[in-house]
Amino acid sequence: MIFGQVPNPGEVDFTLPKDDPKTKQVLNKNKDDKPFEISIGCAKWNKTDLKGFYPRGTKDELTYYATQFNSIELNATFYGMPTWQQVETWKEKTPEDFKFFPKLTNTISHFKRLIDVKEPVDTFCNAVSNFGDKLGMCFLQLHDNFKPKDFARLEKTLREFPKGVPLGVEVRNNEWFTDEKAKADFENLLEELGMANIIVDTAGRRDMLHMRLTSPVAFVRYVGANHLSDYDRLNDWVARIKTWKQEGLQKLYFFVHQNIELESPLLAEHFIKEINKEFDVSIHIPVRQAAQKSMFDEN
Repeated sequence: MIFGQVPNPGEVDFTLPKDDPKTKQVLNKNKDDKPFEISIGCAKWNKTDLKGFYPRGTKDELTYYATQFNSIELNATFYGMPTWQQVETWKEKTPEDFKFFPKLTNTISHFKRLIDVKEPVDTFCNAVSNFGDKLGMCFLQLHDNFKPKDFARLEKTLREFPKGVPLGVEVRNNEWFTDEKAKADFENLLEELGMANIIVDTAGRRDMLHMRLTSPVAFVRYVGANHLSDYDRLNDWVARIKTWKQEGLQKLYFFVHQNIELESPLLAEHFIKEINKEFDVSIHIPVRQAAQKSMFDEN
């Protein structure tokens, strides 16, 4: 994932910002006694990107991937509208407790730019509803140049979004974070509709690390920099999630990307170990192949 990539990650201050005060309010309001739901995965399952992750002779990449992780950030649906049959195929290759997090097709977000998108949104949601209990959350990623001036389009799309289909939203244009009114309007809308405000932790876009939850769900897209700081950053996330859990966080959706994706399973392995330890859970730790060595192993 090259979004937010910088030439010298060692010069970036990766300190997590303080929580937005409204995050605690949202979490406290939604406290319950349900088990803490944790989904951790990568963004891809293909051998080309995840070199060394698959045992020699692996016949189906998704089938094997789903034995190692409990979820996937499904970016394949961004590049083409999923069909009911394709979803059925993906679903059948995964175990009962596996979760998919499909990204809305770029026809909706990038080409039509949320203009007259009710029909394609309904088509998308109809297809992914075939995941059934394996549907974690859909997410809408807006184009970098989709700005607050077009808020009315976004509001219309979100208010018309099919009820019962969980959704997270990621805005990328800097004005969503620097314009206080735009920021408040966006966050208040998500909170009203019970939708997740997706957090992106990447080196070159620290503004997207906003720490404002709008529902009792933390949907985090973590982008490692293939740098020694990556593991410390993940440890900081574990501490923050612990705080949120104490305040009422119900679900954690955490997806690990890398500028060079082959490191993603290795970072996810570390994060899962720390999450298991902190929350006394037993999420499966991915099996590392003999040839799979991290750049960090010697440190």
